[in-house]
Amino acid sequence: MHHAVRQPTIFYPAMLMLLAALWHPADAGAREPRGWQTMEVTATSFTLAEDETKRGNVGLTAFGDLLEPTSKAIAVSRDLLRKGLSYGTKIRVEGLPGVYTVRDKMHRRWRDKIDILFARKKRALEWGRQTVTIRYLPTR
Repeated sequence: MHHAVRQPTIFYPAMLMLLAALWHPADAGAREPRGWQTMEVTATSFTLAEDETKRGNVGLTAFGDLLEPTSKAIAVSRDLLRKGLSYGTKIRVEGLPGVYTVRDKMHRRWRDKIDILFARKKRALEWGRQTVTIRYLPTR
């Protein structure tokens, strides 16, 4: 008499759930070098719409860079410049894929704040204002 080998019906779904819990696409293959630091900041959004930037000089930053709508750029409050988030600093923002670069600085009135460039106004409005943890590699 031949008996079919019966696979446990709960084993495969449980394994898939475990693998899904352990897999983090944002971290996949991203072995970050030592020295990365974390900080909690207020994060807002902006686009290169003329009403949000310098009239007549859309995309021109305080550092003299000319941004494109798809640039992965961040403006930082000036107090963060002194905390290691200077021009060219690489930043990972909680909730957003990829690495951004500090390319602009904000007005002196802001504290502990970053402003993230979005290509589309709708997406920028969806992001709104959030408190997030950022990871960054200080440049100095």
